[in-house]
Amino acid sequence: GRIRFDIRQGFLLTSSSWFVMSGIGALPFLFAPLGLDIADSVFETVSGLTTTGSTVIVGLDRMPRGILLWRGMLQWVGGIGIIVMAIAMLPYLGVGGMQLFRTESSDRSEKIFPRAGQIAFATTAAYLILNVACALLYYFSGMTGFEAIVHAMATLATGGFSTSDSSFGHFTNPATHWIATLFMLLGGLPFVVYIQMAFGRPLAIWQDSQARHFIMGIAVVIVVLTAWLWLTREVAFLDALRLVAFNVVSVVTTTGFASTDYSLWGNFAVIVFFVLTFVGGCTGSTSGAIKILRFELLFGFIWYQIQRLCRPRGVFPLRYRGRPVEFEVMRSAMTFFFLYMATFMALTLALSAIGLDLITASSGAATALGNVGPGLGEIVGPAGTFAPLPDSAKWLLSLGMLLGRLELMTLLVLLVPSFWKK
Repeated sequence: GRIRFDIRQGFLLTSSSWFVMSGIGALPFLFAPLGLDIADSVFETVSGLTTTGSTVIVGLDRMPRGILLWRGMLQWVGGIGIIVMAIAMLPYLGVGGMQLFRTESSDRSEKIFPRAGQIAFATTAAYLILNVACALLYYFSGMTGFEAIVHAMATLATGGFSTSDSSFGHFTNPATHWIATLFMLLGGLPFVVYIQMAFGRPLAIWQDSQARHFIMGIAVVIVVLTAWLWLTREVAFLDALRLVAFNVVSVVTTTGFASTDYSLWGNFAVIVFFVLTFVGGCTGSTSGAIKILRFELLFGFIWYQIQRLCRPRGVFPLRYRGRPVEFEVMRSAMTFFFLYMATFMALTLALSAIGLDLITASSGAATALGNVGPGLGEIVGPAGTFAPLPDSAKWLLSLGMLLGRLELMTLLVLLVPSFWKK
């Protein structure tokens, strides 16, 4: 007969599989002649599997190809694992929006795929096709075949591991940067939308409100920062547009590739990038952080409260995309947002207690929880690595990456004794 899991076993299996995979995946780093200790090896593996992209390895350009390929594969597996987990497990958790997945992928897609397993299979197919397309475009834009494969794995998984210490700064062809920008953006959109497009709804991306808000929000930030860079740093307009588009999309989709050290663009740009670390892509994509859907729900709730204050006797149903939304969904989005911020503060405090400065501690905590990759400052910024940090900080950040990737609740619910009682 078929094995049936109850919800508790499901959560335990989901969480423990990420921990076990992190342990097994660390072995090649530990036994390769890289001089990495256990903390470094686990950090690099967790960073790969959670598609964070923070690294402790220096000298990637001279690294054995097997190690570079292993890093790419960790991100590739992590990326597809995240989408399948989001479709199969997270609706049960009720953490902000995934239970809307059914209404979100609306009637049409449910007729195509009534079961979560079928959606997961179709999503995997979309993921594979986009990976192949990305690798081919990289190859034709001047990467070697090996670089194209490893970077394609890391791009769609919104991972951010590169084969060079200078990340995308290593590639001089502007076309390569634009290809990466496009595919990072595709990695941050809900993969269900691609299935809908393939089944006769070419405008599905624009009809999906979180995808629409995601693209519009990114466009606004790119315009503002391009103008800033062009006017204050005297960078040629097209270069400014390319640099800003690449790095903004990289941070918002939580990919974490860098084509330049954007922490040198001035305080305004640094603050914008720090805020973007929390945003994230769409629910049902490979990206991390808080995600657009929850922001939509939160702003909807704030608007609802304002209306109630203005007209106390009015009746205002909570709506999302024109459909009524249960209060539970709103509450879970607010809970997640609060929990995310509380975890970020706790992680920042713990890192500063170890002895890290404020910028390194806060941006390190934000980038680990959001699975973004580079932080800010001289040590963990886009031009640095996490190698100089003490081991205790690396263990904390590894835990932060797993917490962020498992959407906090998946892991935290296991620590509540009442969860295990019948």
